[in-house]
Amino acid sequence: MTKPNASELHIKEYLGTPTDLKADKVKAVAAGLAEVLADVFALYIKTKNFHWHMSGRHFRDYHLLLDEQSQQIFAMTDPMAERARKIGGTTLHSIGEIGRKTAILDNDALYVTPEDMLAELREDNLTLTRRLRAVHDLCDDAHDVATASLLENWIDETERRTWFLFESTRPVFGKND
Repeated sequence: MTKPNASELHIKEYLGTPTDLKADKVKAVAAGLAEVLADVFALYIKTKNFHWHMSGRHFRDYHLLLDEQSQQIFAMTDPMAERARKIGGTTLHSIGEIGRKTAILDNDALYVTPEDMLAELREDNLTLTRRLRAVHDLCDDAHDVATASLLENWIDETERRTWFLFESTRPVFGKND
């Protein structure tokens, strides 16, 4: 077992929360939560970007869909960050850290078609689902059932968003691509 460094000792002394989870498992789960929290913030900003820049004949429906989805995504942030703190870990500190940890790519294009917006968000939600499942595996290994339970709800919500985006981008009724 490696000796904790000064930074880890400082965190334990000033930010440590009592838990029955093993310290190495807390560190792994908290790190996983920070990565998916970065994804959630990045997905929130991208969803709002596309919400603000939506155009076309389905404007109202897509605009409202993305507004609803962005609210749901943002609602994940505080419980996710606080869960890391509840088990004695730390969470994100800055925009820069979000940029370093996220797997969600930016889209700074001046114009994106509505269909491409929805398809990109569909894929981003699939990415988030995969990353949430990976953290769930860490929770299982740590016997952290409370975090796993929260993740299960967030996976379900993310799958629902993916489903709605998928159905909104189908080119023909009944055809799956």
